[in-house]
Amino acid sequence: MELVRRLMPLTLLILSCLAELTVAESEGNSSCTVSLGGANMAETHKAMILQLNPNENCTWTVERPENKSIRIIFSYVQLDPDGSCESENIKVFDGTSSNGPLLGQVCSKNDYVPVFESSSSTLTFQIVTDSARIQRTVFVFYYFFSPNISIPNCGGYLDTLEGSFTSPNYPKPHPELAYCVWHIQVEKGYKIKLNFKEIFLEIDKQCKFDFLAIYDGPSTNSGLIGQVCGRVTPTFESSSNSLTVVLSTDYANSYRGFSASYTSIYTENINTTSLTCSSDRMRVIISKSYLEAFNSNGNNLQLKDPTCRPKLSNVVEFSIPLNGCGTIRKVEDQSITYTNIITFSASSTSEVITRQKQLQIIVKCEMGHNSTVEILYITEDDVIQNQNALGKYNTSMALFESNSFEKTILESPYYVDLNQTLFVQVSLHTSDPNLVVFLDTCRASPTSDFASPTYDLIKSGCSRDETCKVYPLFGHYGRFQFNAFKFLRSMSSVYLQCKVLICDSSDHQSRCNQGCVSRSKRDISSYKWKTDSIIGPIRLKRDRSASGNSGFQHETHAEETPNQPFNSLHLFSFMVLALNVVIVATITVRHFVNQRADYKYQKLQNY
Repeated sequence: MELVRRLMPLTLLILSCLAELTVAESEGNSSCTVSLGGANMAETHKAMILQLNPNENCTWTVERPENKSIRIIFSYVQLDPDGSCESENIKVFDGTSSNGPLLGQVCSKNDYVPVFESSSSTLTFQIVTDSARIQRTVFVFYYFFSPNISIPNCGGYLDTLEGSFTSPNYPKPHPELAYCVWHIQVEKGYKIKLNFKEIFLEIDKQCKFDFLAIYDGPSTNSGLIGQVCGRVTPTFESSSNSLTVVLSTDYANSYRGFSASYTSIYTENINTTSLTCSSDRMRVIISKSYLEAFNSNGNNLQLKDPTCRPKLSNVVEFSIPLNGCGTIRKVEDQSITYTNIITFSASSTSEVITRQKQLQIIVKCEMGHNSTVEILYITEDDVIQNQNALGKYNTSMALFESNSFEKTILESPYYVDLNQTLFVQVSLHTSDPNLVVFLDTCRASPTSDFASPTYDLIKSGCSRDETCKVYPLFGHYGRFQFNAFKFLRSMSSVYLQCKVLICDSSDHQSRCNQGCVSRSKRDISSYKWKTDSIIGPIRLKRDRSASGNSGFQHETHAEETPNQPFNSLHLFSFMVLALNVVIVATITVRHFVNQRADYKYQKLQNY
């Protein structure tokens, strides 16, 4: 009895602690068990408002036995604004548990509406909160959908300087469970002004149910400009040449949706005109304030081909193809020039006089090595503005699977067998059909900077490797093949660099049409443009297991450990180390022998 009496206080203390622990666990997990009534959810769609407590760690799994994916949307997230993403977050996993692949993480620092999609019919999300005692609210909405079934007019890509788009079925009620994404991208140098003529969505203060989300950039990971719903007509403006618009709807209360239009605003300063030349077109920008002196807003401007019309925004833009719209192509020494003229469209045939000055803008792109020249001079009758600019042809180099050159190899690095045949193509990207590509020199190197050593595959248009075969001239493509090799005493990576000449195909005396020639003959022929293309790395398959990093990282490591002379200090250190090893080995062997000498075998006694 005395023992029981002494143990009684200890028993009561233990029971009290256990009760407090149970209460604390109940409070900490209240939203996991009370708000949802369970952790597994199997409805085809569900909306939940979670009121979260401090120090929670809750996990829910969404699953149904059907061949569909799950889309989960966190349209309203109010977490600890001072908490870190490590201590308070929402994680979404692809599969039946938090051990599955992580689809993404949400915290108070996120500047977008989080939306995740599973690859199958199961998805798991976990919410962890920190110890701060503040109000936390998360609105979660999920539904099952078939990725292969799309809603007509639900999203798309818009790339004109101005345009319009609407919600599906507009002005009729929008569809339920819709998730539509419109990507707007205009020319560089512009920004986008988006105007909603009408928005008629479900009214909610936080826009949790049906909403439009506008992002300042090319994707839904760009910064969120606004999240709107109800009946409003807002206007948004991007900071660059791309904008993304998302429409998300739930399973109830469908209304008219929205109607929107956008225009482009040229952002660069321009007083009169500007000209840029690319591989396939000339781009002319004309200031509207400059045209005001001619009582024109740009509508009556035309090229040599009057059917080619400009694009109008806060500026006038002509995008002139090198092989169209009346562009004149002229072959000159060491260059090819493209010229067109912008003028006012012809007056009515009934008019025989004018008292207004006529504008003529001559634009010329020279694909060569001259500097850019810009001249403006005024005549007594007309205003003539010459615009010259230096252009560049755009080339690229790629590996192909076979000599048909149909399927490009996209792997990088590309692992090959020693002596495997490789097929290489250099492509010229231009709209001018009268050009031809010639491979002047192609060489290989174990490093991307093409420092020594290098190995010539093609030189002066001639094959320098016994396995190298140069294909005949083929328009905008230069092609060759060779067998894979590796450099001795170097890393296994191989990079290729080709010097390319671009010529006029009609010039039968050009360097391109002469093919393989000796160096002494090269000076008598001409080419029109020269450029370099580089590709790599290419590696042997047996080195795949040792290449955990990229080829560039391997080269950096190799450069950080150069071969250095084995000096006297190194030799002395090595001798001391070797002597220590010998001494330790001798002592160990002697000790082992002595122990073996002390061992004696005894015959077991019979009992």
